[in-house]
Amino acid sequence: MDIKVCIVDDNREIRSALEQIIIMSDKFELCGSFSNADEAISHIPILMPEVVLMDINLGEGANGIECVRQIKSEQPSILFMMCTVYEDDEKIFEALNAGASGYILKKTQPLKLIEAIKELHEGGAPMSSQIARKVVAAFQQRSNEQTPDSKAISVLSNREREILEFLAKGLLYKEIAAQLLISQETVRKHVYHIYEKLHVKNRVEAINRYYGR
Repeated sequence: MDIKVCIVDDNREIRSALEQIIIMSDKFELCGSFSNADEAISHIPILMPEVVLMDINLGEGANGIECVRQIKSEQPSILFMMCTVYEDDEKIFEALNAGASGYILKKTQPLKLIEAIKELHEGGAPMSSQIARKVVAAFQQRSNEQTPDSKAISVLSNREREILEFLAKGLLYKEIAAQLLISQETVRKHVYHIYEKLHVKNRVEAINRYYGR
């Protein structure tokens, strides 16, 4: 069954480009496209897409982060991926705290965007490499000074703990795969099981839970 996707972006050209990527791709169904938060907040909970590509700066009215926070509170099953030009730490963490599970930059190539949507739908937390490193860097100092939480250790397998510790160091899936001599798909499946066992939605929450924060 096709993955239902909605787009929220106030820039008509960018919105149109994203629409074409979704429409032209197999396995996706474009079920809505909106230019502001008010439209998105009104229609997305009714359309019930599986994934929403959300811009941060939506012009007048609520921004994309506020939009995610409100819709997520009503429909927690909807997955949000921020698709934006912003790389600053404050907006990244604000978006993740609001309920976004992925964060990629608009300069991301179409094929990588498609892969990111699939990864998000499969339980992953896709992020552009620049973003992932910024996110993980914020935890590295504290992580180095703390030991993993015993409850988190007890539910994870040795391989899952190994992969989560690599994630905490900022490694990408392909880098973890190379370190462990396994495929990226195997890494992705392990990460999905880590999220399930720790009852989290993304990499940041998993690291926090693992280190008892």
